[in-house]
Amino acid sequence: MTTPQYDLSNTLPPHTLTRLAREWLAEDTPNFDPAGLCVGSHEVEARLLCKTPCSMLAGRPFFTAVFTELSCTVEWAHKEGAQLGPNAVTQTAVVRGPARCILLGERPALNCLARASGIATRCSQLQSIAREAGWHGHVAGTRKTTPGFRLVEKYAMLVGGVSIHRQDLSGMVMLKDNHIWASGSITQAVRDARSVCGFSSKIEVECGSREEGSEAATAGADIVMLDNFKPQELHAAAKLLKEEFPSVLIEASGGVTPDSLPQYLSPHVDIISLGCITQGCPVVDFSLKVQKPVPFPIIFQSK
Repeated sequence: MTTPQYDLSNTLPPHTLTRLAREWLAEDTPNFDPAGLCVGSHEVEARLLCKTPCSMLAGRPFFTAVFTELSCTVEWAHKEGAQLGPNAVTQTAVVRGPARCILLGERPALNCLARASGIATRCSQLQSIAREAGWHGHVAGTRKTTPGFRLVEKYAMLVGGVSIHRQDLSGMVMLKDNHIWASGSITQAVRDARSVCGFSSKIEVECGSREEGSEAATAGADIVMLDNFKPQELHAAAKLLKEEFPSVLIEASGGVTPDSLPQYLSPHVDIISLGCITQGCPVVDFSLKVQKPVPFPIIFQSK
């Protein structure tokens, strides 16, 4: 696991971070905060602890944005993309601010960090598998993300070192089986899509056989997705398609897991996308602990 080369927080518009932080806080506290009465607004310090060794830290901008909305400050001990551990508990940051405000932001901020760090950790592991095997294609995510949480999850993919694939339906044209069936044929679907997306968008077609892949490439598809192929079938189909259409990108998808990924690696496959990057991905265990004030000792002087 390595720290990303760039400051990926620069990809996140400040107004978007502010909007998301406000939405998460409003969801968690839509009206009264009765527990806030118990703790008040005196200044306290809370330590952010990571309790999952050998995890990759991801999601700092979202965590910080939540507490910034609450007039709190965050001091980080580790960079984005850093490996946390190997100790059982790693102090990751310190949050300072009014007690009730820290507690208002605790759960939304921890949710972001736990989810993003879990995804980044898995992505880093997948990338390591591919690189150790000498494969130089793209490990990629999918649109199988949590509703309302896609930006966090796609950002975590970047921290983990994999491709985010398309961000949404507007980002690239992907013609899946239902598009093909509804339009009548692969050729017709590609032609119709090209008439509106023009030269600036790529077109990808989901194919269930090498013959469908050949039809898609002939019709002008930029990317052919070989969906739900067994590894050996994938290698054979990808090789033939690359020989016939050298400039077309070949993507493998469907049922690929961290354990089975090595079986799908091929010099004729350019992209391997995995839904398990976001679906069923373990989270990283973080907790936020408010520090008890240390009383000053009372010193009695003898007369």
